[in-house]
Amino acid sequence: MEEIRLYIESGVLELYAAGGLKPEEREEVDAMLLKHPILKSELDEIEESLEKYARAYALNPSEKLREKTLGNLLAVHENTINQSLPSEQKIIALPAVRENSFFKYAFAASVALLIMSIAALVVMNSRLRETNQQLAVLQGSNQQFSNQVNYLNDQLSSSDVALGVLRNPEFKMVKLAGTKQAPQASMMIAFNPVQKEVMIDMASMKMPANDAEHQYQLWALVDGKPVDLGVFDMKAEEDGMVRMKAIENAQAFAVTLERRGGSSVPTMEQMMVLGTI
Repeated sequence: MEEIRLYIESGVLELYAAGGLKPEEREEVDAMLLKHPILKSELDEIEESLEKYARAYALNPSEKLREKTLGNLLAVHENTINQSLPSEQKIIALPAVRENSFFKYAFAASVALLIMSIAALVVMNSRLRETNQQLAVLQGSNQQFSNQVNYLNDQLSSSDVALGVLRNPEFKMVKLAGTKQAPQASMMIAFNPVQKEVMIDMASMKMPANDAEHQYQLWALVDGKPVDLGVFDMKAEEDGMVRMKAIENAQAFAVTLERRGGSSVPTMEQMMVLGTI
């Protein structure tokens, strides 16, 4: 189908319909028309378009051309009558007006100009399609490159945050171990009581994936009471540091599985990990 599309866009069918091809070129087109019926349908549409174009821009003959044509017809009629009459009864025809070749050459030039115009339009249209296709490919490549740059920037930003946490002596790394609900689960919490910052290390997290109706909720235990620090999802592709709600004092941290959006109080039977400072 790609070969047929390129053949149609080449403009050869338009030149065929307008009579602008050499005999050997027309024979090649005839062979292609027999081989590929879809080209015949395309040619029919082109011929119909040319006919509509000719009708739309058709010009009525001038009065002089009309009189000249009628005069020639009368001359032919008189010659026919003279041949059948005796010499003394023959009609003497007036001298025929000398044929002016201007209209003949003007018409030929108009046809040639029309053919060249159609060919130029076909070539321009084909080049425009190719340019649009190249532009679409370039835009797709630019978008893909932009996405990669944004991803790398995000990764670099996450790495900078994680490196800053590790280098900051004010942060305490708290390991949360799995409970009987999830014995294999574990995660790390970075806690800075001076700056009241709590961050989850997603790279070291080992938690069961949560479904669309549930989320994990982080709690801080302050004087034996749970304090909500926000919700998060377990995403395998995420490996940065996730900032949670601020808190100044905490004796321990825990994570429960709650309905999406979180809960005002922890569901103790759904506690997944727990760790003390």
